[in-house]
Amino acid sequence: MRKIAVVNMKGGVGKTTTAIHLAAGVAARGARGLLVDADPQGTVAQVLRVQPVRTLIDLMLGADAASVIIPSGRPNLDVIASTPAAFTLDAQLAGVMQRETVLRRALSKLTYDFVVVDTSPAMGLLTYNALLYANELVLPVSMEPMALTGARQTLDGVEQIRLLWPEHSLNLLAVVPTGVNPATHASRATLEALQRDPRLNDALVANGIRQCIDLTYAVAAGQTIWEYAPKSRAAADYTALLDRITASGGDSHDSSYGQVEKAQTVV
Repeated sequence: MRKIAVVNMKGGVGKTTTAIHLAAGVAARGARGLLVDADPQGTVAQVLRVQPVRTLIDLMLGADAASVIIPSGRPNLDVIASTPAAFTLDAQLAGVMQRETVLRRALSKLTYDFVVVDTSPAMGLLTYNALLYANELVLPVSMEPMALTGARQTLDGVEQIRLLWPEHSLNLLAVVPTGVNPATHASRATLEALQRDPRLNDALVANGIRQCIDLTYAVAAGQTIWEYAPKSRAAADYTALLDRITASGGDSHDSSYGQVEKAQTVV
């Protein structure tokens, strides 16, 4: 089972959009997946138009995983949603032993082909739980200096986790530029900075996700880009990202997962 966290310590970089498209896109290719919203803002449920009865906070406080998992409305894809109530988890779990690994233990018996975890733009308890559950990272970076700073801060946090939990495998799978417009100085400068950074360059998705108004409209309509505008540049870019990720394999997934046919992704 592959376990992928989508992270950046800067908000507004396309984490939730990327997490949704990664999860929905791979599910459309035939793998059985789960999308976990570990961000108390609860955007995943809003975008996918799902109405959960129980959410992430219930799971983290001891509810059985099966009781909080709901269908996404798309084939092969389930969801664990979040709400602002999860902002209180730091205080509610203050006395819990090994509270950084609550999510790992809560999801330990699941048998999906892959799990994608959307994260909060802060290195708080929920993000630590996500990083100690996942084995692979996808790092979206929007075309602005603060997003690049957030990416570097994220990798600093990952290094802390590797030092404190050396037995936990946590690999950078993809650095994904988002909102790319090569005609602008901001995009060119950020892409050049990513290419120069030795911690980010090796996993850099060169073309990233180009700026595309259809992507904004799709999210507002509660749809993936393949549902809303399947011939758009964003649809082509997210398909290319899926091709890369499914081809990459992973240390923590079943070998049969890599054999999922790379059919055209129409969700």
